[in-house]
Amino acid sequence: MTEEIQKFIQYMKEVRKTSENTTVSYERDLKKLNQYFAEQGIGQVDKVTATGLNSYILFLERQGRKPATISRNVASLKAFFHYLQKEGYMKQNIAEELKAPKVEKRAPAILSKEETTRLLEQAKGGSPKEMRDRAMMELMYSTGIRVSELISLKLSDVNLQMEYLTCKDNSKERTVPFGAVAKQALEIYLQKGRSALLSEKDSVYLFTNCSGDAMSRQGFWKLIKAYGKKAGITGELTPHVLCHSFSMHLMNNRPDVFRS
Repeated sequence: MTEEIQKFIQYMKEVRKTSENTTVSYERDLKKLNQYFAEQGIGQVDKVTATGLNSYILFLERQGRKPATISRNVASLKAFFHYLQKEGYMKQNIAEELKAPKVEKRAPAILSKEETTRLLEQAKGGSPKEMRDRAMMELMYSTGIRVSELISLKLSDVNLQMEYLTCKDNSKERTVPFGAVAKQALEIYLQKGRSALLSEKDSVYLFTNCSGDAMSRQGFWKLIKAYGKKAGITGELTPHVLCHSFSMHLMNNRPDVFRS
């Protein structure tokens, strides 16, 4: 099954042009599936049955996997076995009838105005890392862009004079304004912090890690958690919470959303 999984991932990247995050999720889910059947002595895709797939979903439930995780796995299986049928590896899509568990939708957590201020004030030091972190958090809060958009920003996507970003997603792009405080944080980072992080390397990306390489989602998530702890925020804190807080503060007509 390993060979078919690799071909499927290549197909999703090169033909379907799926995002990197989606491709990584597919590959991770399918590797776990492969391991599950390998432990049962099944290594060929044509030996897998619909009953076997249902058993695998039950196995995930017994492991205590969250409904959202299981639903994602079901989506991965359906896409994979649809591909296998389409390419002639199997006569039918045996994952077609798989049922995903219902996922209870909860309202995303948001930060209060005071919590947001405390969080943003944590990266107030003069180190290159703190300059970068402050600029990233101020920019995300000021614009409401997703973390994937934030870490994908290039220097050429920023217009400091006109105070806007250009966010690109495949063939689409949109212009997003930001406020004066985010602009100031960006200027400080670009003037004093970024070159120190690059350590004589060259990068097209706006934000880099301490080795001068592109910033990762995991890296940004970790720094948000660390600053949240310093700020005394006890609730759930993720980049999405900061992004959603922007949206809610804007809806509530908070005048300080753009921190201008």
